[in-house]
Amino acid sequence: MVNITHDTSVEPINTRIRKLERLLEVSRNLSAMLEPEPLLQSIIEVAAELTHSQEASILLYVEDEDQLTFVAVPWFKRDVMRGISVPLNNSIAGQAFTDSKAILVHDAQSDSRLFNMVDKMAGFKTESMLAVPMVFQGKATGVICAVNKLGGINYSDEDVRVLETLASQAAIALKNASLLKDSQDAYEELTELDRMKTDFVAITSHELRTPLGLILGHATFLSEIITDDVKPQVDVIVRAAMRLKEIVDDLAKVNNFQTGQSRMRRRKINMNELVDDIISIYADMAPEKNVKIKKSLPKQPQQVFGDAEKMGIALGHLIKNAITFCGEDGNVSVVVEAIPGYIKISIIDDGVGIPEKDLERIFERFYQVEGHMTRKHGGMGLGLSVAQMMVEMHGGRIGVESEVGVGSTFSILLPSSGGQAEAAKKVFKE
Repeated sequence: MVNITHDTSVEPINTRIRKLERLLEVSRNLSAMLEPEPLLQSIIEVAAELTHSQEASILLYVEDEDQLTFVAVPWFKRDVMRGISVPLNNSIAGQAFTDSKAILVHDAQSDSRLFNMVDKMAGFKTESMLAVPMVFQGKATGVICAVNKLGGINYSDEDVRVLETLASQAAIALKNASLLKDSQDAYEELTELDRMKTDFVAITSHELRTPLGLILGHATFLSEIITDDVKPQVDVIVRAAMRLKEIVDDLAKVNNFQTGQSRMRRRKINMNELVDDIISIYADMAPEKNVKIKKSLPKQPQQVFGDAEKMGIALGHLIKNAITFCGEDGNVSVVVEAIPGYIKISIIDDGVGIPEKDLERIFERFYQVEGHMTRKHGGMGLGLSVAQMMVEMHGGRIGVESEVGVGSTFSILLPSSGGQAEAAKKVFKE
């Protein structure tokens, strides 16, 4: 190997400007090209051009094999050179990679580190070589090589600087490609998981409905004709079957919403009356935990245009959720208030609260805040998701504020005059 020489000659200004223009062109391509292969090909073409070399190539380090492999070569050598592995030991490129510094070889044929197999495979004779490591965040990822300086002259310090610039761009291109692939893989995995969730919801809601209906029907019939001494056992079956029916109904609602089968039966809804009705339905749950339910309704009846059944489902899930996660002697308040252009319904509890890290995800299907709470209170993590779907079908928004140990406030905002959800967003903090 010949030591790096310091080239004291001054290049013509036009030549230097041309080099800078070509390097800037590669930089622009770096942000424009998503696929690494065409960019790497462009880089080796520019490398050969600006260093006045016969050709250039890029080798990438393969960790599993502990070797370098050609990933970009002149197009007429692709079939021969692509896939050739170059060892780290006893090779010029390998030493540049290992030492993380540029290596200039002016008489390659007399250098013991020349990996002759490449020349033999490609029918080529390497006379001189400049090898520069590709470094990303302090770690070498590969090597860019220029071979056979034209005119029989030696590679210069300027050639090293040019190749180092291109090596950095190649390293960034490969890293970007790796990140893009990771993102695509993650997206595909999430898409597949979402599809599996959707299939699960559809299949489960369909397959459980018929046998569950039979169980519930026969158990209800038996509870009416059996003797009092065994009636409590049958009542347990009926209650368990009703709980399963609620789950199946929620699954069906989610499936109908996802498949676009859910339909709205719009009419004017008196929200004061609807809130009264839903509270009365769930009032039986409150005494079991000594939870008090309070309500605050405006004197003037508030009306929205929508589907009373679906809004009732949303309110029911939120009120039931508040009662469920209240402690003994807890309090639940349902507040209806008029905001210019909107009606706001707030369900407030002084229960266990929701950790801040979970607030953004509690409306996701099957998401459950904490395992021990799920085991204690039951549920599949569908109630809040269903409530959100029902509210959004009305062009409304649902939000939550919570503090662990203090309680939670779930708020529904509905346009009172048929407005769209975009208007409602202004009231909620995004």
